[in-house]
Amino acid sequence: MTNIALVVGSSGITGSNLAEKLISKGWKTYGLARNPDKTNDNLHPIAADLLNPESLKTALADLAPTHIFFTSWMRNETEAENIRVNSAMVRNLLDVLSPKKSVQHVALVTGLKHYLGPFEAYTKAGTLPETPVREEHPRLEIENFYYAQEDEVYAAADRDGFTWSIHRPHTVIGQAVGNLMNMGTTLAVYASICKETGRPFTWPGSSAQWNGLSDVTDARILAEHLIWAATTPSAQNEAFNITNGEVFRWSWLWQQLATWFDIPARGFDGTIHPLEEEIAGDQETWKNIASRYNLKESNLDRLASAWHTDLDLGRPIEVMTDMSKSRKLGFTQYQSTKDSFFDLFEQLRKDRLIP
Repeated sequence: MTNIALVVGSSGITGSNLAEKLISKGWKTYGLARNPDKTNDNLHPIAADLLNPESLKTALADLAPTHIFFTSWMRNETEAENIRVNSAMVRNLLDVLSPKKSVQHVALVTGLKHYLGPFEAYTKAGTLPETPVREEHPRLEIENFYYAQEDEVYAAADRDGFTWSIHRPHTVIGQAVGNLMNMGTTLAVYASICKETGRPFTWPGSSAQWNGLSDVTDARILAEHLIWAATTPSAQNEAFNITNGEVFRWSWLWQQLATWFDIPARGFDGTIHPLEEEIAGDQETWKNIASRYNLKESNLDRLASAWHTDLDLGRPIEVMTDMSKSRKLGFTQYQSTKDSFFDLFEQLRKDRLIP
């Protein structure tokens, strides 16, 4: 039987890399987004609004997917609104597909906010977990839209009989334009601005993040993990952390990134220097850089998500994840974090998104 994948959020970092990987493995792959990417001839684009059930019914009328990969979310002003909107997106999609009885597995991508708390509670001491974080850690006693999304998947699975998997990456590194959480491209853009203006590549975050251990998740290894869980019976109906499989210190990696761009690095100096403030006045600078080097994107806000990078790098504790659960069940792939960043930088340069 042919596997028919529906990648929800196919234009984002996770979704676009997953779609490419599914296609390379012979899956018939559909990509759902409000403005789907049409550059991949082998990806069947579907334009739909997840908050509009009628829009979904029309868009999915002729599609009976076997596997759903949900990689999309929408940022709102409060966590209560995040819960209302993002749970509705999951619920609407699964409700529309329910009568078809075609879905065998649903994979949901969330993240480490499962353990750290939502954005508005991100660095409050009362919500800081013991690290490395493990899947068996209980839910926090605070509102969290990731929990609401999970609950929608669980309820639909009970109703429709499909299996599920939950995937919790830590800071996904990969390419996508217009993405809400994009540390790799944000740092590449910041480094390019520093090189052009002669400013030092200044560490924006906390002492704990500078000196402590951390990890990240390459979008390519996340794609492999999603497919593995969807096709491995022992991995179904489970939640998993997923990272590159190594740990590092930003005090080491920051200099590596600066060296790649051939710029001076400035480490932690006792003060947090939020990146959002650092590049707040660089809209015109980036337009000039884009013009000078004939880049494809002149809108700084389409490439850089400084607010999210500040949240990650400003945490008051070191944060890394335990990967034992996946390892025990057979997922043994590994990715060098330095290569994750360098591969991304090379791709951004090749695609004329950075000079």
